[in-house]
Amino acid sequence: MTDALLPNGIKEGGGDSGYFRKGCNPFAQTGRSKLQNQRATLNQQIIKQMRMRAGAENLLKATSNNKVKEMVLLELSYVNSNLQLLMGELEELNSSVEVYQNAQETANIPLIALGLKETKDIDFSTLFKDFISEHYSEDSNSFEDAIADLMDLRQACRTPSRDEAGVELLAKYSSHLPLIESRFFPPTRQTGLFFTWYDSFTGVPVCQQNLSLEKASILFNMAALYSQIGTRSNRQTIEGLEQAISAFQKSAGMLNHLKETFTHTPSYDMSPAMLSMLIRMMLAQAQECLFEKTALPGIRNQFHSLMKMAQEAAKVSEIYDQVHQSMIQTPIKDNVPFFWSTMSQVKTNHYRSMAHYFVASALMDHQLGLSDDEDQQEKTLSQVYDRLPEGRSPLEILKKKDERERIGKAHIRRAILGHEEALRIYSLCHHLKKLEILEDILTASHQRSLNKCSENEDKGELADYMEAPDIISKTEHKAEMEVPATTKVKVTDFFQRLGPLSVFSAKQRWTAPRTIKLLSEDQDLGFNLKGESPVQVVSLDPLCPAASDGLKEGDYIVAVGNIDCKWMSVGDVMRLLKDVKEKVIDIQVVSIMDSNPQMPTKSATFCGNLPKTYSMICLAYNDDDKKCRKVTKKSSFLSFGLKNRLKSTSTLSLPTADNSGTLPWNKPCPSFPSSSSYNDSALY
Repeated sequence: MTDALLPNGIKEGGGDSGYFRKGCNPFAQTGRSKLQNQRATLNQQIIKQMRMRAGAENLLKATSNNKVKEMVLLELSYVNSNLQLLMGELEELNSSVEVYQNAQETANIPLIALGLKETKDIDFSTLFKDFISEHYSEDSNSFEDAIADLMDLRQACRTPSRDEAGVELLAKYSSHLPLIESRFFPPTRQTGLFFTWYDSFTGVPVCQQNLSLEKASILFNMAALYSQIGTRSNRQTIEGLEQAISAFQKSAGMLNHLKETFTHTPSYDMSPAMLSMLIRMMLAQAQECLFEKTALPGIRNQFHSLMKMAQEAAKVSEIYDQVHQSMIQTPIKDNVPFFWSTMSQVKTNHYRSMAHYFVASALMDHQLGLSDDEDQQEKTLSQVYDRLPEGRSPLEILKKKDERERIGKAHIRRAILGHEEALRIYSLCHHLKKLEILEDILTASHQRSLNKCSENEDKGELADYMEAPDIISKTEHKAEMEVPATTKVKVTDFFQRLGPLSVFSAKQRWTAPRTIKLLSEDQDLGFNLKGESPVQVVSLDPLCPAASDGLKEGDYIVAVGNIDCKWMSVGDVMRLLKDVKEKVIDIQVVSIMDSNPQMPTKSATFCGNLPKTYSMICLAYNDDDKKCRKVTKKSSFLSFGLKNRLKSTSTLSLPTADNSGTLPWNKPCPSFPSSSSYNDSALY
């Protein structure tokens, strides 16, 4: 799928001026885009049928008319049958692995890729503009471009390109979400935005008003995109196999990160049990690619090399068996496509049979000669079995030709039985039958084992029913979860002009900007400034003209004249005041109304005992490390004197008499209702 360059107001490095990569062209008629469009259509049909079923069930509960009940029951049976058909079509889409394979793939077993989760479009414009006007007291029209950029970025994330650029696109949006949450999602009330995502396996929609579902779904799609990159890699080359191994390990790492971070996600495809199964499957496919990488240059026809490959194949079989066991557990087996569990079962038998074939070849084709290292072969053979057949010693088996051939034939018989079982399971799934390359590989492997058996068959020999022992799985390169570096990328806040997040966030409440007049002819303005940005008023003299005009202790200066200074430091603000030539200086200040808002008692997602749904930005600072600068009128208008805060407050007494809250800024703020009533996930 090709990338599309779409216009945007943000200029980013490495791209054309005014443009940046947004994602794939949603109208490109590639196999993957068609598959995703079909998924979106099915999701819409499923939600329609589920709403009809919910309405029919409510009517059935409400009515007492028997005739109406019969009609409703008939309608329910019709709707349920439609839902079953739609679920079957969605399962077939999840079984369409050939779309994600490399076009040059003709000699390897297909791998499974995760499909991207689908979502509904969201219009942030109205709600965000209202929130900016109401909460931040800013001109919301000036933020239309920023809101449009955010919506464009979210829309582009629905069609990411199947490469690192697509992953980076998703990571950028994921990094923006905590900033958006801090800006527009208060912890004490809901904004009215509904984020809807569809379960990738069942198509059932899940809706939430907070950003937990949005964050988790983006992480899931990053893992899905890595799995698609892995299946797309050319496994006929070492470079392509290394890319596939890295992609599957990163996919497993992203899924594990999702599992550890979001533990109460309402969508079942992101439940802990389902994520654990998907992690095992990604690691199994990475291990399979590691085996293919070892075998790609060719397997040396030597005793030690064949035994090593046998244990490597046994390791792949063991991991796929664990994947299959996790897939058949309830309730995972009711949601995972039958194609997936069947494919894992086929690979379990196929690679186990390959392991027995390699052991048989090593025993029957390589007799212990005078030039061979007897000790090395004895050590190798003893490490292949956890128990030797019929209590024989490794050296005894190696020295006796009859014993080697007898045990080798037992292994080749077990290899033939395993290949036949793989072919039998293959024939039970009609989705697998569509993969002709899989049938060719299974048939060729079965025929190779038959040929090996016929080459060493003695017609006059009596039938031997000795059972070959199990092979110990072992690998020199184990697949491990890998957390990709692109999980977090640096982004520029779309709404940076609103001010530093430490103060100007959704969880803080402050007064509307007030204009304070400062007389430049005064020798001492009567207050100190502190802080990085925004600058805060401290040590205010209650008798100074600024205090009489409404300036209060703890106010933040947001503008000097017509110049916004939310991001300015103390030095910048003082230089700005110094440069003003007018006799009266107008500054705009805001006052924090509730510096310690009540945090919610309940949250949909927890990690490390902290609610992840809400932004936890620390507002504390170390007074001992801060220097205060007092604004005074000298010959140069302003002098930059340093004064300790304790000394300043000892000379300037703050008003303490009025504690009754008679002043408007001292009145207690009305408490918002607890957010616990909003956090329950709304499920259709």
